[in-house]
Amino acid sequence: MTRLTLDDLLDQLEQARQIAIDDRKPSAMIQATATMAKLTGLDKPVVKDVHADDIQTISDLMNELANDEQLLTQRISHAKDEY
Repeated sequence: MTRLTLDDLLDQLEQARQIAIDDRKPSAMIQATATMAKLTGLDKPVVKDVHADDIQTISDLMNELANDEQLLTQRISHAKDEY
């Protein structure tokens, strides 16, 4: 018996999500997506240190946070370590 990995679980959830899409079951699709977000830690808010002098507007802050490519990689790595 082999242990499931995070990648295995995410693959299975993606398969379930695709079935839900094909069967036109939006609530099942949303549930699969939400579960994937929980497993990867994307359902939690992210706190990032920024310097107030570097940010001119809320839009600038949102753009800086959205363009942080390392953020998703760090979340996935953290989720793999946790599970």
